[in-house]
Amino acid sequence: MLIAIVSDIHDNIWKLRKVSQQITARGAELLICCGDICAPFTLQQLAKDFKGTVHCVWGNNDGDKWLLTNTANSLGNVTLYGDFAEFEAGGRKIAVNHYGTMGRRLAQSQAYDLVCYGHDHQAMIEQVGQTLLVNPGEVMGRFGKSTFALYNTDAHTAELIEV
Repeated sequence: MLIAIVSDIHDNIWKLRKVSQQITARGAELLICCGDICAPFTLQQLAKDFKGTVHCVWGNNDGDKWLLTNTANSLGNVTLYGDFAEFEAGGRKIAVNHYGTMGRRLAQSQAYDLVCYGHDHQAMIEQVGQTLLVNPGEVMGRFGKSTFALYNTDAHTAELIEV
């Protein structure tokens, strides 16, 4: 299974559309968002542009959490967990949160195959024991690059893609 990982959209719906097109073209079946979607209209676009299942957590800039929650519940393909997500996909145990400090500790626990986080907008992939720790960078493009990650559950590998 191929899983797309995004973070820190910050309402840049124009970059989000380009990222979604590349994710779809590459054949991802599931999408993880590590927070900072920001507005409900951005969540709507994310769910509309990506037809598969979407798993999201809060970021520190997600505004109207009540409306974001209602929007997620109405979309049909989005699960919004709150601050922390834990689920299985493609036979792999996955944890997601917004912050790197928590992400690193989760990876160090060796309880997960994949741990994803965002927040600092710095794309990176690191092997921590048997766990892959992935920060997909930012969709927003604040630092000049819009990036996302793809995780292959069969090969237990990840790659960063610049848009």
